[in-house]
Amino acid sequence: MIKRLFASVREYKTASILSPLFVVGEVILEVIIPLLMSKLIDYGIYKNDMPYIIKIGLILVVCCLISLTFGALAGKYAAKAAAGFAKNLRKDMYYNVQTFSFSNIDKFSTSSLVTRLTTDVANVQNAYMMIVRTAFRSPAMIIFSLFMAFRINSEIAVILLGAVPVLAIGFVLIFTNAHPIFEKVFKTYDKLNDIVGENLHGIRVVKSFVREDYEDKKFKNVSEEIYKLFIKAERIIIFNMPLMQFVIYASMILISWFSSKLIVASHNDPAFGMTTGHFTSMFAYLMQMLMNLMMLSMIFLMVVISRASMERIDEILTETSDLKSGDKSVQKVKDGSVKFENVSFSYNGGGKYCLSDVDIEIKSGETVGVIGGTGSSKSSLVQLIPRLYDATKGRVLVGGEDVRDYDLEILRNEVAMVLQKNTLFSGTIKENLRWGNPNASDEEIVRACRLAQADDFIEKFPDKYDTYIEQGGTNVSGGQKQRLCIARALLKKPKILILDDSTSAVDTKTDSLIRKAFAEEIPNTTKFIIAQRISSVEDADKIIVLEGGKVNGFGTHKELLKNNAIYKEVYESQIKGGGENE
Repeated sequence: MIKRLFASVREYKTASILSPLFVVGEVILEVIIPLLMSKLIDYGIYKNDMPYIIKIGLILVVCCLISLTFGALAGKYAAKAAAGFAKNLRKDMYYNVQTFSFSNIDKFSTSSLVTRLTTDVANVQNAYMMIVRTAFRSPAMIIFSLFMAFRINSEIAVILLGAVPVLAIGFVLIFTNAHPIFEKVFKTYDKLNDIVGENLHGIRVVKSFVREDYEDKKFKNVSEEIYKLFIKAERIIIFNMPLMQFVIYASMILISWFSSKLIVASHNDPAFGMTTGHFTSMFAYLMQMLMNLMMLSMIFLMVVISRASMERIDEILTETSDLKSGDKSVQKVKDGSVKFENVSFSYNGGGKYCLSDVDIEIKSGETVGVIGGTGSSKSSLVQLIPRLYDATKGRVLVGGEDVRDYDLEILRNEVAMVLQKNTLFSGTIKENLRWGNPNASDEEIVRACRLAQADDFIEKFPDKYDTYIEQGGTNVSGGQKQRLCIARALLKKPKILILDDSTSAVDTKTDSLIRKAFAEEIPNTTKFIIAQRISSVEDADKIIVLEGGKVNGFGTHKELLKNNAIYKEVYESQIKGGGENE
């Protein structure tokens, strides 16, 4: 996992190496400073040697300035490395998400993907910055401080050495118990983001039903759950500080006790005692070592928190789409013919089938209507054509080839879909329409909009085709959005056009004009029209009647009125209920 994540460092490897190098230089100078202070006290102040004091004082100033410079450079390169690493990590994750199939996205959920791309990456960025700087600084400081302490007095230095295993055991116990809680925290963050995203997306519904209090309660419950988990984790982590303080003060007392005895002894026999300067240096090394042990504990804490984030990020990086281009990688779709050969389909790959034993054939250029009640798997049927999902059993053939043998990009470029819940993106109308064809000319855009019956309302806008569309198309009506999405699909000039209930928000007259334009202007394109209104499909060459995921009827409008009870019942109910005039 670590190797995969660190592969995202790439061009920031130099900054990641320079930061620790400057840190080591900073540490060496900081370790030298107490030694110089010792000499200043023992050979300068005690002996009242002013030239020596000035000399050592100037050396101390130079060391401090160089150390400060190294520290600033280490911080600069650490920030650059961490920010660059996070940038590449987000890029790698986002690019991999773009390859996911619908089932891959369903596995993680949208809110979870957003959390992983934001909160989790930020946690890893902070941890990485501490690693390339503090994680090098603290061990280096501890090692050099111990080395210098042993040079001054090995017996006193043993006290410092003994503090290390006590702290290490305490840290391991604390963080081992805290990690599982942080894993739960981030899963709960997914729930929180899900609630916020759902609420903002459906804010008009929330307000129209006056459900603000209910939504507030949902948010409060999840937020409270995160609060309780953090409190639980903090109750464990909080032992870190008392443990540190206990070790620091215990070490200070022991060093003071033994050092004072040695200072007194030095008056009798200087060879076996300790000078005041050495005592000051020993105390400085004690504080340097213990403070950096504390910093190490903070690094461990950050790593514990980010470990859960790293695991979640790694799941995205290692996830592979369950839909890949076929081994044959057929590079051309011959025509728009579609054939379902004993097709069964289940969303979980082997559970209850939502489509069963579908066996139908559609010729290129035909218009096919799809009718069925809610939950009859109309959308599931057409989503198998561009391989948004794969058939669990049987085969789907397009242009005489199994869809699994095509290069995915080639296949999907020849199949245009207007989904039930299609999306417009923030940008001008032209920019949105050019999703269908980035190189489309203005004339081609206008022609596609005329076919989709969108040109009339676009021309009424002050900025016409340069009108800015808000995120999600909130500044156009439902019917206008549908017609823009149809125009966008037409710009692909596909061999197969699928309209998944995409004229539900337009009136029957406009619906009729759209179908007429299709018949006259794109006769060679195979058209699938999923609809609730019989009037939307009665002129189709063939109509598929679905019930419970099975084909209940397949034929023309007249044939189904004679032979299919379900179709006849729907037709009569719409005629009697005035459905044709809506």
